[in-house]
Amino acid sequence: MPANQQQECPRRAGAAPQTGEPAQRDSRVAKQTQHRVLDLDMPRMLSAGTVALAVASAAVLMLAGCADFGHQSAPAVQRTAVSMGLPADQQTTAVDAQWWKQFGDAQLDALVAKALEGSPNLAAAQARVTRAQAVAEAVHGTELPQVQASGSVTRELLSRNGIFPPPYGGSVVNQSDLGLGLTWDADVFGRTRHELDAALGQARAARADANVAAQQLAAQVVRTYFSLARLESQRVVAQRTYDQRSQMLTLIKQRVGAGLDTVVEQKQGEGALPDTLAQIESLDEQIGLTRHMLAALTAQPMDATATLAPTLDQLHVSPQPPVLGADLVARRPDVAAALARVEAAGQEVASQRAQFYPDINFSAAIGLDAIHLDKLLQLPSKNWSFGPAIHLPIFEGGTLRAQLKGKNADRDAAIQAYNQQVIDAVREAADASTSAASIGRQLALQRQALEASTASYDFSQSRYGQGLGNALIVLNAETQMLSERRLEVDLEYRALDVQAQLMKALGGGWTAGTLATPPAAAASAPTTTAKNDNLTPA
Repeated sequence: MPANQQQECPRRAGAAPQTGEPAQRDSRVAKQTQHRVLDLDMPRMLSAGTVALAVASAAVLMLAGCADFGHQSAPAVQRTAVSMGLPADQQTTAVDAQWWKQFGDAQLDALVAKALEGSPNLAAAQARVTRAQAVAEAVHGTELPQVQASGSVTRELLSRNGIFPPPYGGSVVNQSDLGLGLTWDADVFGRTRHELDAALGQARAARADANVAAQQLAAQVVRTYFSLARLESQRVVAQRTYDQRSQMLTLIKQRVGAGLDTVVEQKQGEGALPDTLAQIESLDEQIGLTRHMLAALTAQPMDATATLAPTLDQLHVSPQPPVLGADLVARRPDVAAALARVEAAGQEVASQRAQFYPDINFSAAIGLDAIHLDKLLQLPSKNWSFGPAIHLPIFEGGTLRAQLKGKNADRDAAIQAYNQQVIDAVREAADASTSAASIGRQLALQRQALEASTASYDFSQSRYGQGLGNALIVLNAETQMLSERRLEVDLEYRALDVQAQLMKALGGGWTAGTLATPPAAAASAPTTTAKNDNLTPA
């Protein structure tokens, strides 16, 4: 046995050394080995002075890292309904969420229900709501600790001239690892919190936009249905005109045969018929196109509304002078959407301001790592790490200030869009209210004019039948009467149409808790109908 091995054997067996010198050396080696074991198995404890120094250094760095905001303009001023002249002490007239049922037409109710149930536009609006909610959920997820697991096995030839000396250098090893990591952003200055509030604001705006789409669709179906009823009523007038002119032509022919009239009167009577037939044909074309529009709005085949033929006399309305108060803007989903975007833009500004402050996060990891796969699950293969991290914006060349300026501009643009929405909402409600009151008076006067022109036509026709007048007088009286009838039909249509516009302008029964898409079951539920015969055609 070699001499050196003979000297090491007693130490391996635990025997005492021969001299004091080796004993001291062995003691130092044992202590160093013990220290290395302690370093591997547990973190070194920091002294109070070291912790204080670290905290003080972090505070200095945080103060130094807070970049200057620079010059930022003040936010734009938001308009209020009071500033638009609406009294704060009055409550706006309430509107039922299914306001179209006040017209008392079951066909109309069914069409609105179909539109709200099957419209692709509403489905797209609902998809936008879902997407906005998903964004908010994703941002909320970043507030919570993130845990990741990883594992890999790599067969690798280690370089002989690399960092690993022989025998590992130049050999093929199976590098394997398993790990579990955790990260958490402390969000000390609220950057993520403001991002979440901004995302929630956008989600509220998307929900309000979906309600706007539902209201617009319902109003479009109702107004298109009224337009079809107007055309059908106009066609009834045109058909009545054709029948009257046919009867008049028969009478003229009889008088010409009796020598009481000339061929001139007969030609005048004959010329009036093609003009009336052309009007009927034009109305039929418009009726067909309007039916197609209703079919498209309700997501049905084009022939589904081929037999739909409403008239104005089957529609009823109970107009009431609306009261406009400062709470009007709170009843409008379009204004609510604009306000939600203002709030979201304000939160984005706050989140951008937080970018000027340090970002503090924590991370920890534990796992196994080995260069031989069969040793991966052994205890010596363990590894771990943990610690905080601070990221400080010290010099960024004005990037953060420019980004904050852009966010401030986005907020001001959102405020001005909200202001314009408030102005438009007040104007729409005021216009519809004024038109509703005026059309009621116009309709009363128009019926007086129709009554007078009808009496004139009946009188001239009676005189002509008695041989006391000529056909030209009768035709002129008839033209005037028919013109008054058309005007009456148009005013009856406008009274209904303005009522629909007024319901939408007053918010359409929307509240902050209204569903994004009114269910078809609710849209088809029965309701009471108020009838006003003053709007029924004579």
